Amino acid sequence: MGDIFTIQIDVRFRDLDAMGHVNNSVFFTYFEEGRKYFFFNFSKVSDPFDFAFILAHISCDYLKPVKLDTRLSLQMWVKEIGRKSFELCYQLIDSSDESIVYAKGESVQVCFDYAQNKSVEVSEELKESLSKYQIQQ
Repeated sequence: MGDIFTIQIDVRFRDLDAMGHVNNSVFFTYFEEGRKYFFFNFSKVSDPFDFAFILAHISCDYLKPVKLDTRLSLQMWVKEIGRKSFELCYQLIDSSDESIVYAKGESVQVCFDYAQNKSVEVSEELKESLSKYQIQQ
């Protein structure tokens, strides 16, 4: 069983819509921030060109509204590692009570060589790093 990667998410005033809760599109920004810190965590990548993958698919199930005073944590783990892609799972939870889940999501990243403009196999180094966070469901 792998580890779950967790970061705190700050709800910004600008994240709110006219109904007073976080707009649905912002959840994808929270997932993006999670991916950034997830890869910083084990690869120490700091240049956007060093992220050698493209986003092929992303989804989100909205379970509860998030408000300005909500204290959020984002949990992430690896669901699957394929030949050229890997799948990440996301769960936005209440920082003080993990049983309160606001949203769940998944994304598929395809490893990509920008110089050759084509997909490539997941490197052994990346597989090793990802496998530390892989949880079988």
